[in-house]
Amino acid sequence: MNDGTGSMDDDELTAGEVEREPDPSDSLRTFGAVVQALREHAGLSRAEFGDRVRFSKHTVESVELGRRMPDESFVELGEEATGNTGAMRKSAKFLTRGEAGLAAWFRRWARLERIAVSLCTYECRLVPGLLQSEGYARAVFGNSIPPLSDEQLEDQVAARLERQKLLRARPNVPFSFIVEEHIFRRRLGGTEVTRGLLDHVLELTAPRNVTLQIMPLDAEFHACLDGPVQLLETPERRRLAYSEGQQNGRLISDAKEVSLLYQCYDTLRSQALNPQDSRGLLERMRGEL
Repeated sequence: MNDGTGSMDDDELTAGEVEREPDPSDSLRTFGAVVQALREHAGLSRAEFGDRVRFSKHTVESVELGRRMPDESFVELGEEATGNTGAMRKSAKFLTRGEAGLAAWFRRWARLERIAVSLCTYECRLVPGLLQSEGYARAVFGNSIPPLSDEQLEDQVAARLERQKLLRARPNVPFSFIVEEHIFRRRLGGTEVTRGLLDHVLELTAPRNVTLQIMPLDAEFHACLDGPVQLLETPERRRLAYSEGQQNGRLISDAKEVSLLYQCYDTLRSQALNPQDSRGLLERMRGEL
């Protein structure tokens, strides 16, 4: 999918062959299928194709199975070996590595977050990942079904905390959050975890570029009843949206759909408590614990 973020592709293509990917991405698997189809159409065995691209047949197999990130010479020589159709070169532009701790369907959005010039988030299920304390994140992942291994849980927590660096590293980017009040009142992980969470959220939302609004329990109107949503604007001024459900997520690029979601979010801003009152509510919750 062309989502208007071409400047991101160059950063994510690697130079030089690397070892087997620890967490193959969907794009690696897709690229591998393209390579295999082109090779077979050209009537080449893996060994023969390997001779043409100057890699072993085992490396060719690893690329085709999505286990290795190919380097530039593999792609260029592979093009020549399969008739210069352009398919291999074009598909290589979308290659990305898997990222431990991030769900496959979320990885592309996570990369877009890193280059966005604005980011808006509405949540009605959990505290947004960018605002979660370490203790709260551990409680979230500790409730996973089936249970995560210790290594998996640590990867998840590390990835979540790494994402949070965006808030401090990009002080000129406006971050807007609208979160349901009941999320902060639910004592996920216990009282101490909740106390630490509220302290953490108050700290992260103190800078001028980070805005938190709480949707109160007694609100009579609500513009985002269809569920959580994230919105961002790219450096090219293109607006995109992301919606997530049970074990899936969807990056939305259709201009009409994105425009509607922005309208819903803007309306919700007017229905939620203002930032000052939202902060006061969190402080009162903190004092009640």
